Amino acid sequence: MSKENLNRIKSVLAEKNRSGKELANHLNKTESTVSRWCTNEIQPSIETLYEISIFLKVDIRELLVSTVK
Repeated sequence: MSKENLNRIKSVLAEKNRSGKELANHLNKTESTVSRWCTNEIQPSIETLYEISIFLKVDIRELLVSTVK
């Protein structure tokens, strides 16, 4: 499967001036896992996306790439 950009976690972290390390600590995940989410190598679960949205104080939809062109 080709690596498609399915999430915007990296962009939203930058917009909110937060780091992957802060997110990893908040979620009790490794920095490596968060890095893999940010590069779209792997995708977080819906539950984890929800927790990320709470941490970043954004609507969960802001973390996903729109499917509407």
